[in-house]
Amino acid sequence: MSEHGLGRGAPLIYTLTAIIVVFLMLPLAMPIVMSVSDTPFVTFPPQGFTLKWYASVLAEPDFTGSFTFSVLLSSVTAVGAVILGTPTAVGLVRLRFPGKGLIQGLILSPLIFPTLVTGIALLRLFSSIGSQNAFLNLVVGHVLVTTPYVVRTVSASLVTVDPDIEDAARTLGANRMVAFWRVTRPQIVPGLVAGALFAFVTSFDNYAVSMWLFDAGHVPLPMMMVSLISRMFDPGIAAIASLMIFFSLAIVLVLERLAGLRRAMSF
Repeated sequence: MSEHGLGRGAPLIYTLTAIIVVFLMLPLAMPIVMSVSDTPFVTFPPQGFTLKWYASVLAEPDFTGSFTFSVLLSSVTAVGAVILGTPTAVGLVRLRFPGKGLIQGLILSPLIFPTLVTGIALLRLFSSIGSQNAFLNLVVGHVLVTTPYVVRTVSASLVTVDPDIEDAARTLGANRMVAFWRVTRPQIVPGLVAGALFAFVTSFDNYAVSMWLFDAGHVPLPMMMVSLISRMFDPGIAAIASLMIFFSLAIVLVLERLAGLRRAMSF
């Protein structure tokens, strides 16, 4: 399309973009709007304005306990996904071996495989081996479904790194591990950060796997929300949803600050 033609179509493009943005953001805005209602029940449009539901939620031990546990679980998951996903990405990008495409497909399959089925399979596995440590089971399940994000982002970063630079470091006396840590790692930091944050957010919001592996002493935040909704539905539920939105938004801002959102999304 010529520059003149693009200029004539600019209003249409801007209008369609605005419609898409509103379509995507409206569902996120709804719980935020409903969370400030001054009524004891959820209503739209909200009546009055109050922040008491946020104060109530933040003072609720069930919420703070589940939130703290979810942050811990997501942090451990992100670290585990980076530890497993980084060498996997290096092997897939740098090495040539028979069946590489098949192995890559298997590693990335959790991205397209139904997580509900994955959760059931993990439950059967842990039951068959007698694993009753709910926290460990949750970590294993979450690492399984989040590691492909790290593999993708790190692989995309490695493609842009010239392997000859690492080979030059090895000819100067550095072993493979030192060459990777000193030469390659600084160049793939954006991919590592993006993968870790994607793993963290995916774990923090995960429900399909958590519902099969949690117990009364280890309750992730999504499970706590479902439990509350089954008993009541007041603006406090909307406040919890709003806090999760704000938390995820903060993660996105950190991603933009550390890795560059446009670059991270290009992976």
